[in-house]
Amino acid sequence: MRLAAQTFSRVKKDNSIYLVGLGHGATHWVIATFYFLLPFMAQDLGLSYVEAGLFASVFSLASFGANVFSGPLVDITGRRVLWQVVSLLVGAMALYAMGAVSLYPLLVLAMVFIGMSNNLWHPAAISYLSLRYPDRRGYVLSIHALGANLGDAVAPVIMAPVLAALSWRATMETSVVVPLVVAVLLFFFVERVGFRKQGEYRVSKEQANEHLKTRDLDKNVPDKRHSQNEKVSGKISERMRGRDYLAGVGALLKNRAVMVLCCMSGFRNMAQTGLLVFLPLYLANELNLSPFHLALALFAFQAAGLVAAPVAGIWSDRIGRRPLVVGGLGITTVMLILLTLIDNTTVFVAGIAMLGFGLFAVRPVVHSWLMDMTPPHMGGTATSVLFGVQSAMTTFAPIIGGALADRYGLISAFYFLGAMLLIANFLVLFIPKKI
Repeated sequence: MRLAAQTFSRVKKDNSIYLVGLGHGATHWVIATFYFLLPFMAQDLGLSYVEAGLFASVFSLASFGANVFSGPLVDITGRRVLWQVVSLLVGAMALYAMGAVSLYPLLVLAMVFIGMSNNLWHPAAISYLSLRYPDRRGYVLSIHALGANLGDAVAPVIMAPVLAALSWRATMETSVVVPLVVAVLLFFFVERVGFRKQGEYRVSKEQANEHLKTRDLDKNVPDKRHSQNEKVSGKISERMRGRDYLAGVGALLKNRAVMVLCCMSGFRNMAQTGLLVFLPLYLANELNLSPFHLALALFAFQAAGLVAAPVAGIWSDRIGRRPLVVGGLGITTVMLILLTLIDNTTVFVAGIAMLGFGLFAVRPVVHSWLMDMTPPHMGGTATSVLFGVQSAMTTFAPIIGGALADRYGLISAFYFLGAMLLIANFLVLFIPKKI
């Protein structure tokens, strides 16, 4: 009885972790629903692979544009929960609009808002979790990543029966119920970080540089100064002065470890985005899977991440971030190369499950590694830099993959994505162990 009470108390105390993870799942529900319906949309509208890939490129370009303001907006205003809610509302409205319009340019415009909403989410959510739980970053960010995999995994499975009864347009419109409900839950039940008082947590240029210079990047030692401040006051500031913010940005952009990590993650993200676009198209057009079996295959791809993300996050808290990133990228690269040699449907689906395990294990560890390198007050901007680099690098990957697929067949797109993963593996070697 006592154990049950302690467990309930712990779950209640950590409810913000799980609700923010659920919110992340809702943002991925939006884009996962689109990717699941893309083969049917492309067939209905007569789209080429380049035109289908353009949606993902526009998504990445819009995400990059959103990074110009999302990180600073989060760090300067400190309204981290509010911006998470706004992100979900914008994504839901854009997805509904995509189901309602018919012209290709309007569909692309709706995708712009989905991309913007996606990258408004990450600086707000990741910095919120990092600030609130500085000693458990690997764990809480793995729950955040697990939410993404949950949204990606269940969206096709739940929407497949809806698609069997309705058109792809009506299915898209129906799916917006999920992000709307989750937005309400976040608004009312996620605990705010603390008081937004001017000067409550100011950091000078010298302090920001000192933080970045004294981190051992292969030992995830929490920021002692920040943890002590939190224990004494019970509050973490949410707002800072403009000049302090600019000083922190300057120190961040001069940090070689941060920049190399962002570039490495960019190449990895090129492969991930390409897989999200071309895997459903390959399963539907080359392997001729029905909507139901397509949904199950995509579920297998994402469900592996449900297992991998929390395991990788917790393990990285114990042994360090680098070994997990190296191992995850290695598994992903090998499996993607092997998939190009498989023509049996059952074996191919089993292979993409292993591919998803390696691919999605890396994601929360990269986020935790970035937060280890970053001063606490700059978490939103650091996240914005990471996702900005990822978005910029990913913009052209779906178009290049689509052009290769139109000319040489869909399998050629997978060769291109494999090359991007090889580069990501190589860049890990250049992330310094100490700054």
